[in-house]
Amino acid sequence: MKKVIIQVLFIFLCITFFACKKQNQPTAEKKATPDPEKHITIGFSIDTLAIERWQRDMDIFINKAKELGADVIVQNAGNNIEEQNRQLLYLMNRTDAIVVLPKDAASITETIQKIRAKGIPVISYDRLTLNADINLYMTIDSEKVGETMALEMMRHTSGTNWYCILGPKEDYNMTLIHDGITRIVRNSNVNINHVFYTDNWNYDLSYQEMVRILKSDVFPDAIICGNDAVASSVIQAISRYYPDIYIPVCGQDADIAACQYIVQGKQAFTIYKPIIRLAELAAEFAVKLAKKEQIPEGNYRKSFINNGYADIPTIWLDPTYVDKYNLDKVVIDSGFHNKTSIYGN
Repeated sequence: MKKVIIQVLFIFLCITFFACKKQNQPTAEKKATPDPEKHITIGFSIDTLAIERWQRDMDIFINKAKELGADVIVQNAGNNIEEQNRQLLYLMNRTDAIVVLPKDAASITETIQKIRAKGIPVISYDRLTLNADINLYMTIDSEKVGETMALEMMRHTSGTNWYCILGPKEDYNMTLIHDGITRIVRNSNVNINHVFYTDNWNYDLSYQEMVRILKSDVFPDAIICGNDAVASSVIQAISRYYPDIYIPVCGQDADIAACQYIVQGKQAFTIYKPIIRLAELAAEFAVKLAKKEQIPEGNYRKSFINNGYADIPTIWLDPTYVDKYNLDKVVIDSGFHNKTSIYGN
């Protein structure tokens, strides 16, 4: 009888021990399940804030992220590749998702791979990051920007001697814009005499290039620029050396100065890009990826682009041509700029 009691007691103790142990051990499912109450922090790595366009993108992004309950840590690399890599590693240890606007499309590959190895999602914003395992690429269709520039410039001039003064070659969007321009002029009588790439978006260099063109043997009939700030430097050179001659110039971004130049008749047109929508969507998708949620379907084109590492899911938004006839409707009515900033009082 005593032996039976001891056996029963031993069995009872074993059952109690394993039950307690199981209760105290967190399950793998609990660890893998994201906490819906967890506060989200998004990192935004940007190559520079010296350009008007990027300041606007950043402000819109931060406001939208806060509206969604997330904090944002911004890192400005000041146009320095090494600094951007250091800042990305800093964000890796402090954020739940990272949005990156790379200075050089191929310069952050190794750093992005380290970030992805930790399971942190990465969105490449406006410029494609090459040879890296990014989760999403979001941009305006830059090939379409180039196509629109070429098509509309043909309406603004019958001249065939064109020049392109683009941004830096490491900005992959410049490659896409050039591809779009080339596709349109290929079967026309237009001759692209020279393509100049402006290192580091240095507008002194684009100004000097325009001066060189004006002094060359082939006088320009049209200038297609990488953005509106480049276009502004080109217009300044023309105004100094040939103030009485009109040369059609175009850019992109619908900067305030570009809109003013269009009204004044100094710039033929610009390409407006839905920056507000792009920045807000980027904030929304960054929060969703941080929460391990799927990117929803929406009023945008989705496809894939190969960045040298894989076919990357891509969100494309469409650009819009803007001249003096539709400037108010596209730029002012959308809230992108107000009327006073363009036309004055």
